Amino acid sequence: MTATERAVELAVTAARAASDRKAEEIIALDVSEQLVLTDVFLIASGTNERQVSAIVDAVEEAMHKAGAKPIRREGKQEARWVLLDFGDVVVHVQHAEDRVYYALERLWKDCPVVELPEDARGGDGTVDAADDTTGGSRSEDDGAIRLSGEPLA
Repeated sequence: MTATERAVELAVTAARAASDRKAEEIIALDVSEQLVLTDVFLIASGTNERQVSAIVDAVEEAMHKAGAKPIRREGKQEARWVLLDFGDVVVHVQHAEDRVYYALERLWKDCPVVELPEDARGGDGTVDAADDTTGGSRSEDDGAIRLSGEPLA
């Protein structure tokens, strides 16, 4: 089983909203094989608490316009790691430091990546041809997803 078309559609909507607020390293993971509660995890980073809050506000507004209502929201007051549960899609907006520390990409590395359009990937979410690190994509040697600043081990 793979993520539903609606879940992928909503993930792209959320990713574009996050990207519009300069979110970094936006990635979507198809977790439908591992979880029965949701189909897609969307993960994005902000460089400070104010930016995390702005990203969250933009995602909530875009998802509301797309007809998705939040089931649950956690962490908005602290703005370090905000979880927005829209049922089919769970959006994680993390402060960049917390994202490296908790490494959700590594935890869910066995899940396939949902391809996002270029305008929905945020800063540093693409691999530069001259760059020899994996820059947010899966490393060929061990299948792990790495953030752009994270060294290969």
